[in-house]
Amino acid sequence: MKERLVSTEAPWKETRVSSTLGIKYPVIQGPLGGLSTQRLTAAVSDFGGLGSFGAHSLSPSAIKDVIDEIRTLTTNPFAINLWVSMEGEGARSSGSEAFGRALSHLAGHIRSLGGTLPAYKTYVPVCFEDQVRVLIDARVPVFSFICGVPPREVIDECRGQGILTMGTATTPDEAIALEQAGVNVIVASGFEAGGHRGSFLHSAEESLTGTFSLIPQVVDAVSAPVVAAGGIADARGIVAAFALGAEGVQLGTAFLASDQSGASVLHRSALLSGRARRTALTRGFTGRLARGIHNQLLEELNRPGVEILPYPLQRALVRNLSIVAEQASNPEFLPLWAGQSASLSRETDATVLLQKLVSGISGVAAPILEWACEWEDKC
Repeated sequence: MKERLVSTEAPWKETRVSSTLGIKYPVIQGPLGGLSTQRLTAAVSDFGGLGSFGAHSLSPSAIKDVIDEIRTLTTNPFAINLWVSMEGEGARSSGSEAFGRALSHLAGHIRSLGGTLPAYKTYVPVCFEDQVRVLIDARVPVFSFICGVPPREVIDECRGQGILTMGTATTPDEAIALEQAGVNVIVASGFEAGGHRGSFLHSAEESLTGTFSLIPQVVDAVSAPVVAAGGIADARGIVAAFALGAEGVQLGTAFLASDQSGASVLHRSALLSGRARRTALTRGFTGRLARGIHNQLLEELNRPGVEILPYPLQRALVRNLSIVAEQASNPEFLPLWAGQSASLSRETDATVLLQKLVSGISGVAAPILEWACEWEDKC
């Protein structure tokens, strides 16, 4: 029997995740990709959680600027998130003909909203190695990542520089691969999560395990501390994750609804409305499988026969529509990223959200964790 990860004799916040990352509460803000802001990252870190910034789409110089600004806003630990795999298969060979076919599914909407059709441009890749070099040189407190395992020399250099590493797994086998690489903390991300799936050993479609099935399997498969992610939006979900063996939680959509995030007014309004009850997976928004609120764009791009470009070409193409849709205040043609518990989003201020999470957890954590310990002893 594995040693219990959370002691019922100590406050719920005292876990290996909080001690390893140097934070007060084992609550991590999901990196939110292009909807991250330095303000949100700092607000979560200042409260005592771990604020994160999704920087995978930024140039190395822009990443340096982000890190510098976050450090002017907080002195507490924070994470910068990158994608190990920066492009989908076929991205470098995809040409103008494929671009034209993919555009044909969006052209009518772009025109109707007053936009101009984009012209084909040669793909210029962003280099993961250049991005991660900035993180190492800046000695960020935490380097988090999805879509793979960084090269051994990157993990080793991070360890040598005192940079903690946090990798995402969508299956137990991915968690094992991360631990074998020497990653400090493993995020077990269920398919309920909003945004992109971070799968890397098999296709995302073959790696759709639910959060509360995934957590105990990953906890049993690795010795590293595990963070639960996907469909967790309130204190009930957090306590449930701890009862299954997680030592930390990561929330994304709940923070996305806050005013401090980079989500648009339309996006935040959708998260706080009844339409957030229906989400779906699609490759249509970016070329990689991701979850968002169901709307007309998602439905159309999920139809059979629709040409979808590899990531990040599809992402760049759809942006031509989302820009004009935003200007026209039309949420039907926006990628509205959200997890399956988006309808539980209530708070528009990140600090208030954190305060309610902490107070809610403290009231129910001890008896449930005590029961979980007793149950494990019987098994």
